[in-house]
Amino acid sequence: MSDETPSYVEEGGFERDMTYVPDRITRGGAKPEHGPVNGELWPVEPGRYRLVAARACPWANRAIIVRELLGLQDVISLGTPGPTHDAKSWTFDLDAGDKDPVLGIHWLRAAYDKRFPDYPRGITVPAIVDVPSGELVTNDFPWITHDLFFEWRDHHKPDAPDLWPEDLREEMEEVMERVFTEVNNGVYRCGFAGDQGSYESAYDRLFDALDWLEERLSTRRYLMGEAITEADVRLFTTLARFDAVYHGHFKCNRNKLTEMPHLWGYARDLFQTPGFGDTIDFAQIKAHYYVVHSDINPTGIIPKGPDESLWHTPHGRERV
Repeated sequence: MSDETPSYVEEGGFERDMTYVPDRITRGGAKPEHGPVNGELWPVEPGRYRLVAARACPWANRAIIVRELLGLQDVISLGTPGPTHDAKSWTFDLDAGDKDPVLGIHWLRAAYDKRFPDYPRGITVPAIVDVPSGELVTNDFPWITHDLFFEWRDHHKPDAPDLWPEDLREEMEEVMERVFTEVNNGVYRCGFAGDQGSYESAYDRLFDALDWLEERLSTRRYLMGEAITEADVRLFTTLARFDAVYHGHFKCNRNKLTEMPHLWGYARDLFQTPGFGDTIDFAQIKAHYYVVHSDINPTGIIPKGPDESLWHTPHGRERV
């Protein structure tokens, strides 16, 4: 999301700031099919918007994957900040001249400040920027991917997957809520715990959820059955980072992902699916966590492993 600097509750537990710019991009700028309208509505227009999403960030990685799966690459351009941002903002230090080639800015903060002068909150990714004005549109990450599916449907590729099947939506919402609170956010709750008790509670919650997922995936290929949905996208970005970062850096070390056979097979199955593994850059992922989190890793040393070739080994999930 932002510079990954957490806030804490009194007991020393991690509490994520979930306040984002609530604007949404909708078909014709009309009231959206689902969800709240707590900000401005912007019209869907191919070529108008730029998705800014660092490959290092799991929350941003979601948006990159959904854009790929739906075939929106020529409709919404992609800007990719580098993994080791400074205290001010995510920065486009991977691009020529250290500036985004479309927006012409070095710090993503410039787009935030252009819309909201002296923007007071964290500078987060993913963010969608209005290219003509250079202003931030939204950084509300759960609704960004939701709306890429529902509101940009007219521009999907012909064989785009149904990421939000109507008959599964209610159960899928429940699964995604548990995945978010207990797994996506659970690893951070472990990593940024302020005391032993908070850490151990977070650890137990995380592995309870991973055990539930391991059991669920023993009888179905994907989280909701036989087809990939948004729920799989949301879980995958945490699993892809688990052994490389969360197991050691965030002390989520009861076991590795590779030691949970159904979850590990499932993660490889997705990784080897176009639109998933080709969005993963392990070097950027490790650089971000191990360098930016200097309070957790003051030496800034980046681990050499684990062996990335394991992600390409046969997964056998076709038989589930």
